[in-house]
Amino acid sequence: MGFFDKMFSGLSKTRKNMQELEELFQDYAPDSEDFYDDLEELLILSDVGAQTAADVIKGMRKLTWERRFRKGWEAREGLIELLSKKLEPADPALKLTTKPSVILMVGVNGVGKTTSIGKLAARLKSEGKSVLLCAGDTFRAAAAEQLGIWAERAGTDFVRHEEGSDPAAVVFDAISAAKARGIDVVIIDTAGRLHNKQNLMNELSKMRRIISRELPDADVETLMVLDATTGQNGLIQAEQFKDTADLTGIILTKLDGTAKGGIVFAIADKLGLPVKYVGVGEQIDDLIPFDAKTFVEALFK
Repeated sequence: MGFFDKMFSGLSKTRKNMQELEELFQDYAPDSEDFYDDLEELLILSDVGAQTAADVIKGMRKLTWERRFRKGWEAREGLIELLSKKLEPADPALKLTTKPSVILMVGVNGVGKTTSIGKLAARLKSEGKSVLLCAGDTFRAAAAEQLGIWAERAGTDFVRHEEGSDPAAVVFDAISAAKARGIDVVIIDTAGRLHNKQNLMNELSKMRRIISRELPDADVETLMVLDATTGQNGLIQAEQFKDTADLTGIILTKLDGTAKGGIVFAIADKLGLPVKYVGVGEQIDDLIPFDAKTFVEALFK
């Protein structure tokens, strides 16, 4: 199954909301306030977010006036154009040019972080890169065991310590192993919850100091894993992590399980962060690179 087909299938629930949009455009009237009110409501129901929806409506009014829209299909194409532009500025490509490069994975428990690490490792390996997984979450029971299972499935190297060990020490050993073995990419799992937010951020800071000290010139991606089914709550989580964790991008999981796929637009608009990958299923190859054009096309097809 190709990228478009996977994206199309994964957006089936969100697209049901968009089907109501199609009906709305069939009754399109350029001067109808009801049209704009209904359009804004449908965008918010798809979890685009109130502010982003308001911006889109403002843009639609402007386009309608500038281009003299009279037909529903013209307005529909205008909406697609506006939504696509919301996703354009963010570069979804991972920067992994050094050897080794590092991917630091963050996110609260339950969002699919460990699964995403395994799927990302398998994808990078299929692209010809050697990968080492680092079990930096030493606080959650069985976290290392779960990551080890994914390392075995993906066919990658794996470094862990005992439960309760210092996460920074695991990171140090993983980086040392990567340098000794000539590994291309180190993917580091991190704790999704400690006793409080400050402890969590302190642990992340310690890990980053180890990375900076041992690999001062390395490319480092810090990706936050968000569960698409949590919608705006996930956005709040990302805002809390954005500055303290120095995020470079988002992995959005469980997109196939929600009718609120519009959260992608809210992430790009409110956080200014690129969605790098999306999870659209349970299989190991169901984490796919995010492409704005493909996403919007699959949303409206």
